[in-house]
Amino acid sequence: MSKKFIFSSESVAEGHPDKVCDTLSDAVLDACLEQDTASRVACECYVKSNLVIVGGEITTRAEFDAARLVRQTIREIGYTHPDDVFHADRVFVMNVTTRQSPDIAQGVDAREAEGKAGAEQGAGDQGLMFGYACNETPELMPAPIMFAHRLGRELTRIRKSGRVGWLRPDAKSQVSVLYEDNRPVRITSVVVSTQHTAEVKHDEIQAFIIEEVIKKVLPADMLDKDTRYLINPTGRFVAGGPDADTGLTGRKIIVDTYGGMGRHGGGAFSGKDPSKVDRSAAYMARYVAKNVVAAGLAERCEVQFAYAIGYPLPLSVSVETFGTGQVSDERLTEAIQEIFSFKPADIIRQLDLLRPIYKKTTNYGHFGKSDPEITWERTDKTEALKAAVS
Repeated sequence: MSKKFIFSSESVAEGHPDKVCDTLSDAVLDACLEQDTASRVACECYVKSNLVIVGGEITTRAEFDAARLVRQTIREIGYTHPDDVFHADRVFVMNVTTRQSPDIAQGVDAREAEGKAGAEQGAGDQGLMFGYACNETPELMPAPIMFAHRLGRELTRIRKSGRVGWLRPDAKSQVSVLYEDNRPVRITSVVVSTQHTAEVKHDEIQAFIIEEVIKKVLPADMLDKDTRYLINPTGRFVAGGPDADTGLTGRKIIVDTYGGMGRHGGGAFSGKDPSKVDRSAAYMARYVAKNVVAAGLAERCEVQFAYAIGYPLPLSVSVETFGTGQVSDERLTEAIQEIFSFKPADIIRQLDLLRPIYKKTTNYGHFGKSDPEITWERTDKTEALKAAVS
């Protein structure tokens, strides 16, 4: 019997309040790593109206003006219009960061300490992390989240080009896809909400978004006469960004990953240096899962790790291929542990994570990008995997 279901995923633009905070947190991280690769950073931001609070725990030799960095980043996002309450030149910046707790540092640092199991670098926190890949798109990502990201990315490109003067930075997109026998076959609905200036009419916004955004970036063969388009469905979206809503780092973890298609361990990414396995091990899990699918060993693959703070080895490693694997999940789990090392220090080394690359990851998903600096998107272990399971 054919199995049919509709699956939806959403994305948000870089002007969304939560994404503003993610971007600010990763800008701080990059500023630290540019000068000091040994930086320990856990930076979280809060925005509302004209206020930015930069908080967290940072231990670094890097020197930079946090307020200036915040304003520069907000300017890059695009909050520079005269009527913006949240304006790059007028925000009030409060810096309440402290140094990392020495109790955490002794567990993470590659040194001996009383009560610590050994001298190796340990995980920066306990928790579980997932990675996912599938063969639905060229990026080996689920179709709904990749389609939603394409819409947001195109809206931002058009806005920053200056081609359309009524577009403003805050926006959200959502795409619903019909699946038959676990394969995406058509897009049933598309939702786009974009902030705009007061004078533009809803009909103009709707026509432009449908014709110049949706139909330009989504697959034509998946759109049909029955596809529903909901454009600014409230009728008006003038007040936006931190003026209309509160933003906080780490609240868009499903947007950042697989749009709900793959499971999530709960840890956010932005503002965290790679000693935090919330980020680095999730990147590693994606790297492994993507190589499994790219090697043709499964149509879908999910990888899970679990860690204890201060301890170098993962407490568990598991692989799930949802019945699509060419070999058993047990054999695949054995193979990935032969090829990859999942100790935090080795993850950092294998993916070359001590670089100021993190602002590149913040918006439109941490996975599925083609930038060569995004090392966890490489598929350079496919032959090794095929050899290991043969």
